[in-house]
Amino acid sequence: MSNEIIPKSFSPTEAESELSTESFGELLAQFEHSHSHNVDGGARQLEGSVVSVDAEFVYLDIGFKAEGVLPRSTFEDNAEGIKSGDRFPVSVKGRNAEGYYELSRFRVMQPTDWSSLEEAFAQKTAVVGMVTGVVKGGFNVDVGVRAFMPASRSGVRDATEMEKLVGQEITCRITKLDVTEEDVVVDRRVVLEEQALSLQQNRYSELKEGDIVSGQVRSLASYGAFVDIGGIDGLLHVGDISWSRVSSPEEVLSVGQQLQLKVLKVDSESRRISLGLKQLQPEPWDSAADKYKAGQRITGTVTRLMDFGAFVELEPGIEGLIHVSEMSWLKKVRKPSDILKPGDTVDAIILSVSAGERRISLGLKQALGDPWADALQKFPVGSSIEGPVTKLMKFGAFVQLAEGVEGLVHVSEISAEKHIDHPQDVLRAGQIVRAQILAVDTEKRQIKLSIKQLVPTGLGEYMEEHKEGDVVSGRVVEQSPESATVELGDGIRAACRVAANVASLPENKSVGGGADLSALTSMLQARWKGGEAPAGKQPEPLATGQIRSFRIVKLDRAAEKIELELA
Repeated sequence: MSNEIIPKSFSPTEAESELSTESFGELLAQFEHSHSHNVDGGARQLEGSVVSVDAEFVYLDIGFKAEGVLPRSTFEDNAEGIKSGDRFPVSVKGRNAEGYYELSRFRVMQPTDWSSLEEAFAQKTAVVGMVTGVVKGGFNVDVGVRAFMPASRSGVRDATEMEKLVGQEITCRITKLDVTEEDVVVDRRVVLEEQALSLQQNRYSELKEGDIVSGQVRSLASYGAFVDIGGIDGLLHVGDISWSRVSSPEEVLSVGQQLQLKVLKVDSESRRISLGLKQLQPEPWDSAADKYKAGQRITGTVTRLMDFGAFVELEPGIEGLIHVSEMSWLKKVRKPSDILKPGDTVDAIILSVSAGERRISLGLKQALGDPWADALQKFPVGSSIEGPVTKLMKFGAFVQLAEGVEGLVHVSEISAEKHIDHPQDVLRAGQIVRAQILAVDTEKRQIKLSIKQLVPTGLGEYMEEHKEGDVVSGRVVEQSPESATVELGDGIRAACRVAANVASLPENKSVGGGADLSALTSMLQARWKGGEAPAGKQPEPLATGQIRSFRIVKLDRAAEKIELELA
């Protein structure tokens, strides 16, 4: 007892307790000696060797038949880093119900006289003390003498934590020492901060890129989450939370959540650690080339809209782009928001896959079917259609033939009667028109139309009402040795082959001498349908102005030509 100081403020009860402890030590030494063990210092001063560590205790070999135990809380950082074979000075306090010796580091490390306290104060070394009670403004701490620890320097904040600290061994530093007044003040917080700093430095040096660590989400921000990975914080950026797009960390994380993370980058100088959560999951694009093929039909969700198109999520981490030009057959889409919005579920066709560039091109209109696929069958050349005028341009008018299919009536194909400078002079948007199919090009997606081809003309009507072999009447208007031009009606002319045995009359000599030629047209119009011919068995010579009967040899409707022979 000569080496230990019992402050004058100790009560008799405390002194008796100290003596009782000493008596237990003597008895324990006798007990161990009776079991053939040499315990240096009467079982008070021992050195234990770590045997194992579990969730609550550190087990040490102290040279006795049974092992001794120390709570993990008596070591720095809750015994993290303690390994088998490490040695520590300890003392024996008693034996627990399981038969293990209860050990303490307190009485070994506690200063035993004022000179020890002065040395610890001068060198700013940490000492171990026992918190004995809560007093106004702080705590009483036994460090061999009674010391005072301010509440602000205890490392705890509320009353509940303060009560829990009573009876606990703590590591602290002497910040004030007055031997004369026996006034000692200690600080636990500074030791905790130094331990935390030391732990951080060790953690920064221990961690390396690629390590897998456990952590707890400490706080959330718009750009990511700060995660405690054992005394230091790392940043889990919002882009590294999931392979799928995450708008805000709150969508998938919560404060206090435990995570397994991968260390992406360690910067010891700036004390920054980048962490990744998605990196522990397979990279979706690694298998994209096998899962997605051109021509495949898929279903996805629109995630975001850009001026040039819409991104669609096919699975977490894989998005495809529907370009604005691939959204509709019917109209030119100027901006995706005209037909889509985020959250829409859409069917689309995969147009191309480039896994290396992480790009998948999608088509929305292709999923609806290509209306041009059977355009040749639906709109054969020569057939007529009806449809609304959708757009007027200077060069022509566009007409809708079917949903997604338009044809162009060039300005020159609108009217045969007059010259048209601009389609809007005779047409308007929405007007229903009838037109003829002139040409179909499915590769260029073009159909040429004509309105004027369906407008009836004198020649057209005449050819519709007659056939090859019909005998008709006509007036010779021009002639040559081999052929003659015959007028069959107003503006309707045909070519007649002249046989070698048919002599021609002198030009401008008409049959009947004084016939009224101005009435010939009216007469021919009245007679052409009946096919009447002048009586006579032998062919008469042709003469300009002569009215004769002819037989239709050929009707070429496409070329709008009629060939005749004398009947």
